[in-house]
Amino acid sequence: MQLYEELVARGLIAQVTNEDEIREMINAGKATFYIGFDCTADSLTAGHFMALTLMKRLQMAGNRPIALIGGGTTMIGDPSGRTDMRKMLTKEDIDHNAACFKRQMERFIEFGEGKAQMVNNADWLLGLNYVDLLREVGACFSVNNMLRAECYKQRMEKGLSFLEFNYMIMQSYDFYYLYQHYSCNMQFGGNDQWSNMLGGTELIRRKLGKDAHAMTITLLTDSQGNKMGKTAGNAVWLDPNRTSPYDFYQYWRNLEDADVMKCIRMLTFLPLEQIDEMDSWTGSQLNRAKEILAWELTNMVHGKDEADKAQEAAKALFGGGGDKANMPTTQLTNDQFGDGQIGILNLLVACGLAPSKGEARRLVQQGGVSVNDQKVTDIEQKFGCELFMGDGLLIKKGKKVFHRAVMD
Repeated sequence: MQLYEELVARGLIAQVTNEDEIREMINAGKATFYIGFDCTADSLTAGHFMALTLMKRLQMAGNRPIALIGGGTTMIGDPSGRTDMRKMLTKEDIDHNAACFKRQMERFIEFGEGKAQMVNNADWLLGLNYVDLLREVGACFSVNNMLRAECYKQRMEKGLSFLEFNYMIMQSYDFYYLYQHYSCNMQFGGNDQWSNMLGGTELIRRKLGKDAHAMTITLLTDSQGNKMGKTAGNAVWLDPNRTSPYDFYQYWRNLEDADVMKCIRMLTFLPLEQIDEMDSWTGSQLNRAKEILAWELTNMVHGKDEADKAQEAAKALFGGGGDKANMPTTQLTNDQFGDGQIGILNLLVACGLAPSKGEARRLVQQGGVSVNDQKVTDIEQKFGCELFMGDGLLIKKGKKVFHRAVMD
């Protein structure tokens, strides 16, 4: 099976233009493609996994990735899937976030001469003259067509700023610029970006003629990536300082049954033949599939040692005899104990299981906290320092979050 056919078999392709050309170029390793990343944080999330693994698959087959950092478009903000205007960041914030992104991407793709490139659209967008842009690019876009785009329709009732209305033009200009200056002939993105990306294809066709259009290819991944990477309202980060390797592992280990095989197929590099055999797994076998998925992805991001430790910690928590030393642990100090005791609310905050005592109180009152398998119902409950010696106390938040607290 060649690469394009494998991408289809893995469920990664949603919509394409010029499919015959796309297939030929990808399979021959002749595509120079870009995927855009707006730098709204200093870490990528699990939601970026589809893009990262896709870049890796394509590079392994000889195609050349361009990681486009949205230093310019981040200053505008993509309205897609949002109900409010995105917070604007400073140039310094964006540059810092871009540097963090590259370090994380290097675990997936290889940068260097003739290999992957990272470019920043601030280099060409921030220097544009407004009137020149209107004359060169604005004339190529129909406002009527733009308003029909799904990314704008979702925001029309709540209010869409003129700033955000320009996002499609800026993203289209990116492809136009990359085509001219980097020989980029293909773009990838989430299915919700279809309208924006077609704008780039159309801009190249109108500005550079039919021959150029024949070399302009738009390929989109499924929007499943936009559903990934969030749990309990919080992002699952690739940065271990934001999401520990154990918590990262547990996020994938605790996926809904219906999503497990789809994620294994789309995100891992396991052979399709092996995945096809796993499709019929049920019950305890499906739990094994979740462990495989969690280990494979944790290994990609954090390395084999951390993936093994996370798996051992998970086994310890769920009765499999693993090493408890590898589970998330907070070391408490004497200063955190008053009269040799610490209250449950302070304990939850100290372990990072609640951002405040108010939130900790809510968790306890709603029955969401257990200590050493005993549900805590009293917000005034205290624990003596002697309980934190040795293996310490095992705290459970909700059904799936475990944490160990020990004395320093």
